[in-house]
Amino acid sequence: MSVPVASVEPTTVRPPVSEGLGEGVSESAGEALRPHAEHAFAAELAALAAQDDRPRPARWRLSPWAVATYLLGGTLPDGTVITPKYVGPRRIVEVAVTTLATDRALLLLGVPGTAKTWVSEHLAAAVSGDSTLLVQGTAGTPEEAIRYGWNYAQLLAHGPSRDALVPSPVMRAMAEGMTARVEELTRIPADVQDTLITILSEKVLPIPELGQEVQAVRGFNVIATANDRDRGVNELSSALRRRFNTVVLPLPGSADAEVDIVSRRVDQIGRSLDLPAVPEGIEEIRRVVTVFRELRDGVTADGRTKLKSPSGTLSTAEAISVVTGGLALAAHFGDGVLRASDVAAGILGAVVRDPAADRVIWQEYLEAVVRERDGWKDFYRACREVSA
Repeated sequence: MSVPVASVEPTTVRPPVSEGLGEGVSESAGEALRPHAEHAFAAELAALAAQDDRPRPARWRLSPWAVATYLLGGTLPDGTVITPKYVGPRRIVEVAVTTLATDRALLLLGVPGTAKTWVSEHLAAAVSGDSTLLVQGTAGTPEEAIRYGWNYAQLLAHGPSRDALVPSPVMRAMAEGMTARVEELTRIPADVQDTLITILSEKVLPIPELGQEVQAVRGFNVIATANDRDRGVNELSSALRRRFNTVVLPLPGSADAEVDIVSRRVDQIGRSLDLPAVPEGIEEIRRVVTVFRELRDGVTADGRTKLKSPSGTLSTAEAISVVTGGLALAAHFGDGVLRASDVAAGILGAVVRDPAADRVIWQEYLEAVVRERDGWKDFYRACREVSA
């Protein structure tokens, strides 16, 4: 038999976005190393909600226009500046937001490091005010992570019942009209992936042990992320893939765009770690991005020299990690200014994943490109020192 959705009780109480970091947030939220998007950008979400007079889909905190503005940035009529969360083609964000406004699930696809998880989190925060209804995909993700599990003490004592049932993030999102997130969908075993088919097509989650089902209420949707570059990938079945609208997130189109992305993210991370300001190291950031782009593309920026590409992805996310590590070195063991010696070891670790083949590629790049490049002598010396 079918049961009312309301019978699936929420396990948490979520405050409105406008409450910001005050009421409804745990005492430790202000000390969180990496706050959830709805907490870190609560003021921006509240400002958008206050000035958003456009139609909103059922149970959305913001209109589609406001969600896109939150991700892409802009200035509101009252002068409030909304910082960009995603730097890339506007149409990609508009298509993603529009997909969520329909009954189609959204699949964010791209190579590692193209901000799939970042975009997924911020979309959920802007649409539902909660980005924590998350299933993390791994090779060991069980079916219960997507459907539901059981409190075995209750189950053994009283048998199958509502009290013994432990709802998954997806079940809770269905019951509450929220956005659920499934990270690394292609890492999940194929038979577990297909658990989503009925949920996405029929908007129903059967509970055969109880002879019941949970029907999704308006506002429910799923954002999944996936890539096909890493090892351990499980192809999506055609039946499951048809349930998604796929949006491909590209690598940054230009070096300037990638430098901007790296600078913004490193600045955000650095503030939480009390690291030096990014502007003092912008030239080193540009050099890291240049190295990554050239090796990734297999050609120098001027197009004159062809290069061999190493086995790693050399993604924007890895560039952010290299620069953040360099800033930490500069802060704790230097003068606080990011220099070539601070990023050299991080670059070596990112490029040389295969000790045999990648090390040869890196040495050839150092001698043929970096050594001959004007203004890069300090970078060449630092890289040679850590590569010795």
